[in-house]
Amino acid sequence: MNETPKKYGRVAYYPGCALEGSGHAYNCSTQEVGKVLGLELVEVDNWNCCGAMEVKNVDPKLQTYLSSRVMSIAANEMGFDTVMAPCNGCYHNLKKAEYDLEHDPETVAVVERISSKAGHETYKSGQVETIHALDWIKEGIGEEGLKARVKNSLKGIRVANYYGCMYTRPRHIFPEKDQGPGSESTLQPHFMDDLLAAAGAENVDFPLKTACCGGAHTLSDSDMSTKLVMNILRAAEASGADVVATECPTCHSGLEMHQVRGEKRFGFKSKVKILYFTQLLGLALGVKPKPLGVHENISDSMDFLKSKGLA
Repeated sequence: MNETPKKYGRVAYYPGCALEGSGHAYNCSTQEVGKVLGLELVEVDNWNCCGAMEVKNVDPKLQTYLSSRVMSIAANEMGFDTVMAPCNGCYHNLKKAEYDLEHDPETVAVVERISSKAGHETYKSGQVETIHALDWIKEGIGEEGLKARVKNSLKGIRVANYYGCMYTRPRHIFPEKDQGPGSESTLQPHFMDDLLAAAGAENVDFPLKTACCGGAHTLSDSDMSTKLVMNILRAAEASGADVVATECPTCHSGLEMHQVRGEKRFGFKSKVKILYFTQLLGLALGVKPKPLGVHENISDSMDFLKSKGLA
């Protein structure tokens, strides 16, 4: 078996609010996969909300401060140079904060002022690298390392990999993407495809990988959110997928809830199952469904997984 590469072998883990609530299964499965792969996660001490969409819409500079505080704790109090955020919203906001602190003097001044009042060291742009859970496994283990650890192949499972819109947009806050072979693409992201293929899954040609699920509009316009999710599920089924794999707690919850709502409100019935990519990888690595939080999903996939010898 290949040794675990030093890169990303031990990182500061920022679960964010969603993974302590509706995305609890994502939290469980991410940590279980890390244990099996020998990748150590150390949760950021006394972390706070990244500012999500709510604070960003009211005061974007305050949101930048909230995200910077998380990175400051990781770097200045815990000594880490890498923060891993599995949630697309948290990942996006930390990357945005990094960009703004590098390019906007007014934002720097605000963050310095609030950090001083809060009594902690101000975060300086470049102190940490923020990565997603996909980067963590892709770069920390890689496809070959993953293949060597697979105990239960995902062979026979056709997967539509759904990345959501915040994983790649806006492009300028993700300078590490679109850098040629080996890097992630903002136009056609493939890291999740690569990892699940290494675990034996068949990735279908899915055209709505980065389409919006309507998560930000769920409360203000539920019908629009439901219709956006229905489009995603229709495309997945038309592509021949058994499963939609997710890597964002908001997208995952949205797809599950609006799958149910689509049937009740619009008579749209979809048989596709919705699972976190970490749940699928965990099953392939020999972890049982319960520690991965499969039973917490609204989308009931247990019969399907049993039929594939994974549960």
